[in-house]
Amino acid sequence: MEQNGYSVCPTGEAFPLPGEDDYAKEFERLRKAVEEQRRLGREIVVVMGVGFVGAVMAGVVADSVDRATGKPSKFVIGMQRPSTRSFWKIEYLNRGIAPVEAEDPEVAPLIHRCVLDKKTLVATYTYDVLSLADVVVVDVQCDYQKETLGNVRQGRADIAALEDCLRVIGERIRPECLVLIETTVPPGTTQYIAYPIIRKAFQKRGIGDEVEVLLAHSFERVMPGRNYVASIRDFWRVCSGINPASRQKVQEFLSGVLNTEGYPLTVLETPMESETCKVIENSYRATILAFLHEWSVFAERNGIDLIKVIQAIKVRPTHSNIIFPGPGIGGYCLPKDGGLGIWAYQTLLGFEDDIFKITPQAIDINDTRALHVARLTRDALRNMGKIVAACKIAIFGASYREDVGDTRYSGSELLVRKLAEMGAEISVHDPYVQHWWEFEKQDSYPAPGHSWARFFRNQDKLRELTVSKQPREALRGADAIVLAVRHEHYLDLHPDEVVEMAGKPIAVIDCFGILDDDKIQRYFELGCEVKGLGRGHVKRIKDHVRLSGKVPILKK
Repeated sequence: MEQNGYSVCPTGEAFPLPGEDDYAKEFERLRKAVEEQRRLGREIVVVMGVGFVGAVMAGVVADSVDRATGKPSKFVIGMQRPSTRSFWKIEYLNRGIAPVEAEDPEVAPLIHRCVLDKKTLVATYTYDVLSLADVVVVDVQCDYQKETLGNVRQGRADIAALEDCLRVIGERIRPECLVLIETTVPPGTTQYIAYPIIRKAFQKRGIGDEVEVLLAHSFERVMPGRNYVASIRDFWRVCSGINPASRQKVQEFLSGVLNTEGYPLTVLETPMESETCKVIENSYRATILAFLHEWSVFAERNGIDLIKVIQAIKVRPTHSNIIFPGPGIGGYCLPKDGGLGIWAYQTLLGFEDDIFKITPQAIDINDTRALHVARLTRDALRNMGKIVAACKIAIFGASYREDVGDTRYSGSELLVRKLAEMGAEISVHDPYVQHWWEFEKQDSYPAPGHSWARFFRNQDKLRELTVSKQPREALRGADAIVLAVRHEHYLDLHPDEVVEMAGKPIAVIDCFGILDDDKIQRYFELGCEVKGLGRGHVKRIKDHVRLSGKVPILKK
């Protein structure tokens, strides 16, 4: 949210951006604070970027204690560029308020405790604090820009913000400062981009080549939801450094802030191995989901309930990680990370041949799976004698996974856009999402010109789309309901209740195996139409209900 000269937080409070005269005062404030913290024997850590990962990582580091004394061992400065879009995060943090929405009840107390009680965490906007740091943790976003929908090869890694950040770091840090990149990056970034940038900056400052650059990589495996903090602090971490001194330093740092006793570090020899590790593990999961898409379509066309098939397969321990894909695989990592590897191979590392087949195809399948949901919705409405363009469709679930409020690259977004292109009136319900910024701010979010709106027609009205907190409000007058996310709130929705709230029989599209056979049967008995991803057996239930004579005659 933006105003000229102000940064407006999600609740609407406006914070004036700092002026030229404010920077010197801000640095002096922090310099004095750092002097006091050094007298207490604490290491000074600057976290660059206080967004989805950086804010909580800053809290985890600030909350860490010396295992021998039990006293705080780190003083953390969260650093955020003072843009109109994000300056409010600095003000929030300095009040002890988490700048990220989280379902994890540990996030808010963690930030409050470190800022106001322990006083081990502050936030700032001045890059000059880098000169005070013993460790700099880089959590600056690295994106992958897709130029066309469903073709990841026509895209590129967007590392400009990361490169700018590294230049600033190289210009300001002390030579003995460790730089730890936590961002998921194209393999080779630490050695072939970060190291040269910092080394050249050192040379300009007169720091000779005999001084080793201390540079490491250790990616996050953060998961939104109720275990958000634990996924950073209490989880296995992979790390690496560009030289032995960097590897030793990053191991010491991470061992001091994470639960490495319960979750030991995996130390790899080179940063490229660490970077590749993250890209492969996310590409692997994305590939499993894409693989199941074709079997989902197979099941729909051949009377098979894929949900029951998957449950039967998972009994076998070697296949326990098989998962149902739903309407897409959102979140920030899986839709893009494989693309970082493809881009690195040809652009950063300079190979001209085409070795990648499965990885890009998996991304393309997952990126467009929601379009299949739109087709199921169309077909369900046709079976009721209706067309999408004349219908109101209620989307239940805006986030990319169950029981979280994270809408980044959610399959539901693509579904809404396609149905809007087809002329539908859209309503949305999600108990975890306050604002669906991908629609409300689609001209500027996630960045100007990068909205998925560019791939569809008829998108202007979606700026007015709001997320209802009441199921009845979203369902009133609806011709169809799409159960797009397996939120706990939707598991107990009863067919009679849904039809009563809609005021008539409606088309029901189940994207996540939310409906059991009894509920599917009841919907048919109420005169509804049911379709579902991978739920090919619904026709048998429909035929059974018809033969039993329980289907009411619908008035046209």
